Amino acid sequence: MIHQPAFTVLTTLLASVLAGTPGAAVSIAQLQHDTQVLSSDAYEGRKPGTPGGDKAVAYIIAQMQAAGLKPGNHGQWTQDVPLVTITTDPAATLDIAGGSAPLSLAYGKDVVMWTKRQVARLVLAKSPMVFVGYGINAPERGWNDYAGIDVRGKTVVILVNDPDWQTRAAGKDAGPFEGRAMTYYGRYTYKFEEAMRQGAAAALVVHDTEPAGYPFGVITTSWTGPQIDLDLPGKGMERLGVEGWLTHDAAARLLAAGGQDLASLEAAARVKGFRAVAMPVSASTTLDDTITHSLSKNVLGLVPGARRPDEFVLYTAHWDHLGRCPADKTGDDICNGAVDNASGVSGLLGIAGDFVRGKRPQRSVLFIAVTGEEAGLLGSRWYAENPVYPLARTVGGVNMDSLNVVGPMDSVVVTGAGKSQLEGMFVALAAAKGRKLLPEATPEKGGYFRSDHFSFAKLGVPMLAAGSGGEAIGKPVGFAAAARADYVAHRYHQPADQYDPNWDWRGAVADLSLYTQLGRQLADGGGWPAWLPGSEFKAIRDASASARK
Repeated sequence: MIHQPAFTVLTTLLASVLAGTPGAAVSIAQLQHDTQVLSSDAYEGRKPGTPGGDKAVAYIIAQMQAAGLKPGNHGQWTQDVPLVTITTDPAATLDIAGGSAPLSLAYGKDVVMWTKRQVARLVLAKSPMVFVGYGINAPERGWNDYAGIDVRGKTVVILVNDPDWQTRAAGKDAGPFEGRAMTYYGRYTYKFEEAMRQGAAAALVVHDTEPAGYPFGVITTSWTGPQIDLDLPGKGMERLGVEGWLTHDAAARLLAAGGQDLASLEAAARVKGFRAVAMPVSASTTLDDTITHSLSKNVLGLVPGARRPDEFVLYTAHWDHLGRCPADKTGDDICNGAVDNASGVSGLLGIAGDFVRGKRPQRSVLFIAVTGEEAGLLGSRWYAENPVYPLARTVGGVNMDSLNVVGPMDSVVVTGAGKSQLEGMFVALAAAKGRKLLPEATPEKGGYFRSDHFSFAKLGVPMLAAGSGGEAIGKPVGFAAAARADYVAHRYHQPADQYDPNWDWRGAVADLSLYTQLGRQLADGGGWPAWLPGSEFKAIRDASASARK
């Protein structure tokens, strides 16, 4: 291993040459310090609306000030994000009646349920149940799992992911829903949204680790306890009465009670023309909720542009995590979120400092540490729908959610590849460093829809989500893949996601160098990167381009 101080000097000089500026590159010491502080127990998992979350906001503001950024919200460092927290009594059960035998599913063990309606008690009483396959209504693809059935007032049971997720190939020609690569139709959030549009009273997604992308333990840490949502004027009353997840085993027992076989229904649902199956069973539950209101904060730091200050390049990373969560076997109940996403915030601060130290960019560069990502991309959604600076004047940007702490890697991966011209720019920069582009190893996980870049993409702003891929340099073949798998299985959204002084930050520095160079190209150039033909976001951007001209 290269001695850390020597390595830091080397990367500093290299980044300065590449950027054509006298600035200094992101330092490993800074990344280590910020990550360690933000993921310490003193911050109690950085949950929005808690003292630990407030500490995180204060720390990020202080670091932005120290780096020399300007307040990013017209003289203010923060943007208020109104939140509501709804905490469901875990004594709730899901009771199934009318089938071969009564069935009571336990909260946290068999089912995790919540409501986003701001009511003290939510009662679901004898709601007829319908299995609706993948719960997709996609007329442009000739697919409608709700065809021929009225689910108003009913409880729908839905499979996670897309019908063709088991296809090994990925891409627009690999299947009706792009094969192995998840589309937004496969994301659980879409399934709740479509069930709501169909008038259902409740929707339960069947968990399966491979197509969901994480074990059921992630659901119990993420969707039990206090649940956060945007506090909007409608108070959530337009939402489904009950949203939730079923374990695969619980779903099989539920369907068996209704005279159905889960494996057979899974096979049938993969075929175009599938028709929903009404079952002779009903669902009942009572959710008793405690409701509190709060204001959380997006933190905004700005490097004003020298010649085109009214055009903006974005860097984003979410500062929040899960806070207190179910204790692990050691008794630890703080989900510290060191990798996810104290590391990303440290990278955000590092790049911000690099821009301040370097030559002043032609366009303005806005750094946003957003809140509420873990609760559903809430802070980025709030900014995108209530932008401080017009999205039509926002060129594009980079989102950082979990940095590489495994070490330098020989390749790069673009999450949700095939969407925008930013990808080609990034790949060219990586190629200049000898790093090739590899396809996503697990595109079925739908990574593009799972972090804050998606909030901006939905409203037309090209955002890159990319990072290290391939093999770890100097390590045995498979080392990096094994490390990623171990993280997902044992640390992701668990108390074990803690800072480790033995992490190898060289890979993070290499990735951050690419992000910085890309941002420099956007900030100092005159182009407006476009969405690629066929992208679901292209029409929105094209309209904003016309308005900008």
